Amino acid sequence: MEYINLGRTGLSVSRLCLGTMNFGPQTTEPDSYAIMDRALDHGLNFFDTANVYGWQTGEGITEQIIGRWFAQGGGRREKVVLATKVYGKMGDWPNDQGLSARHIIRACEDSLRRLRTDTIDLYQMHHVSRATPWEEIWQAMETLVAQGKVLYVGSSNFAGWHLAAAQESASRRHFLGLVSEQCIYNLMERTVELEVIPAAQHYGLGVIPWSPLHGGLLGGAVRKLAEGGAGRAKSGRAADALAEHRPTIEAYEKLCSELGHDPANVGLGWLLTRPGVTAPIIGPRTTEQLDASLGALDVTFDDAALGRLDELFPPVGKGGPGPEAWAW
Repeated sequence: MEYINLGRTGLSVSRLCLGTMNFGPQTTEPDSYAIMDRALDHGLNFFDTANVYGWQTGEGITEQIIGRWFAQGGGRREKVVLATKVYGKMGDWPNDQGLSARHIIRACEDSLRRLRTDTIDLYQMHHVSRATPWEEIWQAMETLVAQGKVLYVGSSNFAGWHLAAAQESASRRHFLGLVSEQCIYNLMERTVELEVIPAAQHYGLGVIPWSPLHGGLLGGAVRKLAEGGAGRAKSGRAADALAEHRPTIEAYEKLCSELGHDPANVGLGWLLTRPGVTAPIIGPRTTEQLDASLGALDVTFDDAALGRLDELFPPVGKGGPGPEAWAW
């Protein structure tokens, strides 16, 4: 396994991050345990979850599964860099969501209880709160850090200017502030290259891409459909997206075949070449899928291959950061 510092911190994390959103709704608890054990066997030490995962309001089903896995001992908790999130709806009352100081503190306590741990390594704001001043947010986060309940703070789904506002406010308080930004980023969705990634790099934030395979479309969807698989691409938005982009996806899978790698590993491997990226989030439903994902670490690209990927999946505007991407 390869490791990298998370942003400007001294914290070492694996180049792939284990996403746990499937634990509970899609993957049974015993299978979830097996996936997490296998991840540690591979040296994958970066696990990401959220208090809303499990999709039963207020229950934190996925956090509970991880907590019971930690409780088995064997150094499981000590080996894992644990990331979870706050913002989403955890009850029916108005203060049961968002980023008020009240909700941040209470949500953290609840996550610690479900996860059966004393400390959250990376506590991420799942979305920006336009209604809450940064002074209030940082006061709550500083309290949690001072109490040892949180070690680092991250963001998710922030715009570039949100990152700037957050960091400038934290700097005025002489607080470390954000160390990471988790955002949607893949070959088919490159909007963050305009401002989010440049802002993250400027402030020393590690970028953690979610949906690295764009809902499975970059994971060999056409081939799997032909073989009778690719359940996610058979209906709903995934099916509509595949219908819209099918010629491109077919050309992509052909290129992957020429490169000698599975499409999923090419998509993940491409992200690992991108400036500022720390660790794409993989969301395996089985240990076999986890094992296969590790192949992304072995994918290399020459300039011709990278150029072909840019042709198939053009960057936004003229490419690169703004304003050059849309102006001179």
